[in-house]
Amino acid sequence: MNDKKIIDTSNLRGDFFGGLTASVVALPLALAFGLQSGMGAIAGLYGAIAIGMIAAWFGGTPTQISGPTGPMTVVSAVVIATAIDAHGGSLEAAMGTIIAIFLLSGAFQILLGVLKIGQYIRYMPYPVVSGFMSGIGVIIIVLQLFPFLGHSSPKNILDIFAGLPSILNTINIASVSLAVATIAIIYLFPRITKIIPSALVALIVLTVVSTAMSLDVKIIGDIPEGLPALQIGSIMGVDLTNPMLLIIPALTLAALGTIDSLLTSIVADNMTKTRHSSNKELIGQGLGNMGAAMIGGIPGAGATMRTVVNINSGGKTRLSGVIHGVALLIVLLGASTYAKLIPLPVLAGILITVGIGIIDYRGIKHIPSVPKSDSVIMVVVLLMTVFVDLLQAVAVGMVLASVLFMKKMSDVVEQQSAIGSVNDFAQEERWGDEANISGKMREQVYIKHFDGPIFFGFAAKFQEMSRALPKVTVVILRMPRVPYIDQSGIYAIEDAVIALKKRGVIVLITGIQEQPKDMLENIRLIPNLIPEEHLFEDFSQCIAALELGSVKADPGKSENIVWNVY
Repeated sequence: MNDKKIIDTSNLRGDFFGGLTASVVALPLALAFGLQSGMGAIAGLYGAIAIGMIAAWFGGTPTQISGPTGPMTVVSAVVIATAIDAHGGSLEAAMGTIIAIFLLSGAFQILLGVLKIGQYIRYMPYPVVSGFMSGIGVIIIVLQLFPFLGHSSPKNILDIFAGLPSILNTINIASVSLAVATIAIIYLFPRITKIIPSALVALIVLTVVSTAMSLDVKIIGDIPEGLPALQIGSIMGVDLTNPMLLIIPALTLAALGTIDSLLTSIVADNMTKTRHSSNKELIGQGLGNMGAAMIGGIPGAGATMRTVVNINSGGKTRLSGVIHGVALLIVLLGASTYAKLIPLPVLAGILITVGIGIIDYRGIKHIPSVPKSDSVIMVVVLLMTVFVDLLQAVAVGMVLASVLFMKKMSDVVEQQSAIGSVNDFAQEERWGDEANISGKMREQVYIKHFDGPIFFGFAAKFQEMSRALPKVTVVILRMPRVPYIDQSGIYAIEDAVIALKKRGVIVLITGIQEQPKDMLENIRLIPNLIPEEHLFEDFSQCIAALELGSVKADPGKSENIVWNVY
């Protein structure tokens, strides 16, 4: 696509059919997500329209289709329920707070884009993503159990599990039948044809059946007609005495929307063999969510399934996303009379299939096969996502992944960097230039190999190994493979050098790179504890200096260390 064009019409036909097909898929999901959020089905449609058009126009992934998604809806539902509880159970009274949080979340996403945070999504460990997505899938399914059986659902997962036994004797057979039929159509209809989205077929056919047979089931009910009204005025009376009540949920939505959108962008890149702009995408998503909030819509993100449908149907430019939003707007203006007849069990069936599709079965299947630490992270994140909090689950997962990664790396470095005297090298892997060292020197020199960064995960191990050294005259720290050293590593080396000097041991360093040397100079370890004369560019120079007796215990004194090498 040529970004210099205001409107790229080079793929007009493909973009038209891609956007139109994506809107057909988005319609039932938007209504279902809006209903699940607690703001009503129309809020989902408002969100799909605003985010769909704005994020497409200003975002950084040309083929991405945005709108309400399962993860964002789950968090939005919690935000809405909390606000309603704080305002005496009234949605109308809570609207100002809800809109303010949604606006702020969009602003935070824009800030993340401006600060260029989007590029760091690549560092999200797979077990964290897997556990999080599977947890979201479970939440969506569990939240639909009550509507599936014909009852209104509690908002809390634990309340749903606690309340299930009490409603099993009052199951609405018609609701169950419609929900089961919905699931069956969604999974079986694609075997007939994939031209028409199966979720839309289920929505239309079963709404007609339910209405014609006058089934006793809950329906969406009246929804507003025409263009949505601006809601910006409702935030004027928001209580700002405790701003964290707005900031924390807004940050949660912004973080989740960022992860959700950029993961979808990666999927789009893989399909189109292009490369998205992560930071531009975040700005577009933030603007879209702010636009949705202003008209009373729920927030959203890049939607993977709708994006895939758009690409497979010919969409290539941002025009496809705009067309998707316009198509939904046309539906809003002309079909609200019929949309109010949609049975809630049908939407429950649609959402259950969404939840089933989100669960990472590959990750779950491979739990026995992958490293135990990865399995633990995935399970912990999954359980915390379902029973505690989504953002806390991701945070705990990232911390666990980081700590366990550091543990693995420290173990690897410990194994690769074992301390031993030269005459013990038969028990460890020698470096190639250490084979011809004299026998006398072998008895008095310890060589410490570093085979990677010296960081906090390895610092304690290094100190332990340094304390375990037998009586020697010289320790050589070989550091040509150390590109980086952190504060913990600096202090570990400092403590070890101080301890060795107290024992009268000379510490020499070979092959030190620029960053580690700068760090050691910054804390004056060089030259206060290790003089410049004890630094050598390569190992052969160091050994030559030792053999010639030019290395002094204290460069200010005349006593040299000399070995009879013949």
